[in-house]
Amino acid sequence: MAKFSRTWWGDRFIQALEAFTDDGRLQRGRSYARGGKVKSFEIEQNKITAKVKGSINPYFGVYKEPTYNIAIEIKPIAKTNWNEVIQKLSSKASIVSRLLLNEVPENIEDSFSDLGLHLLPHSNKDFKTQCSCPDYANPCKHIAGVYYLVASQLDNNPFLLFELRGLSKAELQSKLANSPLGKALSEELNAKEITLEVSTSFYTKLEKSSVDQKPTAREFWLGTKRLPQTIEVSTQSGVSAILIKKQGDFPAFWQKDNSFIETMEELYQRVKTKNQNLL
Repeated sequence: MAKFSRTWWGDRFIQALEAFTDDGRLQRGRSYARGGKVKSFEIEQNKITAKVKGSINPYFGVYKEPTYNIAIEIKPIAKTNWNEVIQKLSSKASIVSRLLLNEVPENIEDSFSDLGLHLLPHSNKDFKTQCSCPDYANPCKHIAGVYYLVASQLDNNPFLLFELRGLSKAELQSKLANSPLGKALSEELNAKEITLEVSTSFYTKLEKSSVDQKPTAREFWLGTKRLPQTIEVSTQSGVSAILIKKQGDFPAFWQKDNSFIETMEELYQRVKTKNQNLL
């Protein structure tokens, strides 16, 4: 079955629902969401309202296609707890930077779990739902269909997770920006960009400098200091090339009986010392 959500936060929302919701009703809800059964859909803070097309069902006395009213309220996190969460998030530079750059880190839920809280739905107690359909089950397939539309909204706006828990994106970013780490990052983000200058040459410009004493022809060509008569030979070392060492002593392409690495060590040594006597 194709994934309904395209992002990790949308998937996490659905996975959280699947942990405590009847799978059969979720599947019917998914088909409702895909089939365009949801006529209208609105989110305001932590409350979701929708109108969903129902099915004709003579068993329940429904002979015309009905429209059911849906109301979903997600339990908000208390303000005192939000202050604790903000303080926790503000202590982690990687989280502060990504949230201020309009990204939600994948490990965001860990900061909530450390405080005994949850950003994503954790149980059916996080929801207060109501549907005008005659189905006694809660959530019914109509409510489940709205759940999947919420997940699709999360694809476009991951900060909806915070809003559904009672904290707007603007308030979240404002509080993070006022933290020490947030202030430092905000200064960098608001810093003026350096104006790029068009280069007239790809090479470093030559600078003229005055010479007090003109060198003789010999000093010009040979320099004022003599080169050393002998050059110390460095101590022998193994093959430094990682790619060669990774092949091992007998790689697949090596058909000889002797070690491939030993052969390469001998070759490198000959190359290093071949013209040493000419220096």
